[in-house]
Amino acid sequence: MKISQFWDDAIVPALVDYIRIPAKSPHFDKAWQKNGYLEAAVELAAGWCRKHAVPGMKLEVVRLEGRTPVLLVEMEGKAPGTVLMYGHLDKQPEMIGWREGTGPWTPLIEDGRLYGRGGADDGYAVFCALSALKALHEEKRPHARVVILIECCEESGSYDLPPYLEVLSERIQIPSLVVGLDSGCGNYEQLWGTTSLRGLINGVLTVEVLSEGVHSGDASGVVASSFRIARTLLERIDAADTGIVRHAAFHTQIPPERAAQARRAAEVLGEEIWRKFPFVPGMQPMQADLADLVLNRTWRPFLAVTGADGLPAPASAGNVLRPRTELVLSLRLPPTVNAESTARQLKAILEADPPYGARVTFQSGHCATGWHAPETSKWLSEALESASVRHFGKPAMWMGEGGTIPFMAMLGARYPQAQFLITGVLGPHSNAHGPNEFLHLGYAKRLTACVADVLAAHAAKA
Repeated sequence: MKISQFWDDAIVPALVDYIRIPAKSPHFDKAWQKNGYLEAAVELAAGWCRKHAVPGMKLEVVRLEGRTPVLLVEMEGKAPGTVLMYGHLDKQPEMIGWREGTGPWTPLIEDGRLYGRGGADDGYAVFCALSALKALHEEKRPHARVVILIECCEESGSYDLPPYLEVLSERIQIPSLVVGLDSGCGNYEQLWGTTSLRGLINGVLTVEVLSEGVHSGDASGVVASSFRIARTLLERIDAADTGIVRHAAFHTQIPPERAAQARRAAEVLGEEIWRKFPFVPGMQPMQADLADLVLNRTWRPFLAVTGADGLPAPASAGNVLRPRTELVLSLRLPPTVNAESTARQLKAILEADPPYGARVTFQSGHCATGWHAPETSKWLSEALESASVRHFGKPAMWMGEGGTIPFMAMLGARYPQAQFLITGVLGPHSNAHGPNEFLHLGYAKRLTACVADVLAAHAAKA
């Protein structure tokens, strides 16, 4: 079986159909059960897996009451051990800014890229996983027992997943290798392994100063602006001039190995580390040192304001001193910092001694602790290097990722003895969560071949 041809003939058409389904995660589609889009995405994937089944494969769509469904594929192997392969089918919302001719639910193939929401994050995963196994079967290369677990709640924090892990624990068993396909790559020219993921605290900061808005000419200078008070409170967290988060509680010691890998990644990627972002003309990155930029997005905390309320649109803004300001905060945490305890500290810092006696509250929302990979075994390191050279012609690379995959922290705690290959197709400009998301088809094909090689290497080392 030629993986590249199989992608063209069987996978790409299925992904085109998948992109058309607005299967938004439950956080973004409260009526997900009534709308049925997540069910449609799962049934599409399940139907495709049945059509392209490998002998001995078992498939079930598992449904727990009131929870998003899970697709479970089990494949017996001829080598000891179990491999758990992971992906998800739920999607981020539409966002604005899609260029003409594209859209979140309008698939478009152009220059080897498949545009549309969810193709890269992370709809391709189930097709990649099964096609890797199909290739091994047809090439008569042995593999261990494999369990493919595809969820539909990842973009909402995977809160539905722990009950499934409990219910399915006997069927999953204890994996010696976990392959997660929901991460990124530094470029499209070699295989990338993810060494860490940052954690996340989301929440809403609310500052109230009045029971109703009043004329700014009458009140300014007497009543403090709720927005200025919010600015003052944010200064407690990070410095406005540098963006550096102040409190030691939000930081951690960066392991020397990860710092060395960041320097290596900076050497390989160069200015693409920051040029991949759609900066407006004249805009520069926060720091000049490229290795520091890698560490900033992988091992250091940073705060962003991602939403607001209480602020009218410019066309509707009168000369009114507003009664309140609400800001949605997103604090990215280093991989080893506990999100739950840090969220309590963040709340205490923001709410303490409010300026002018304003009513200040911080309501934590989604909190997720990051993940730090265990030491990589020699066999896995060598397998990744060999696969990358074989299919890309370049050595494998390692780097942390700035995003959060809550499932990884769950698995890391549940299976502490397992080896982890966390990888993915989210490379430069692929823009997951934003407009113009795309899947780099050439990279996905080669990644699939690499995954097959790693599964074969896992069997050979047993």
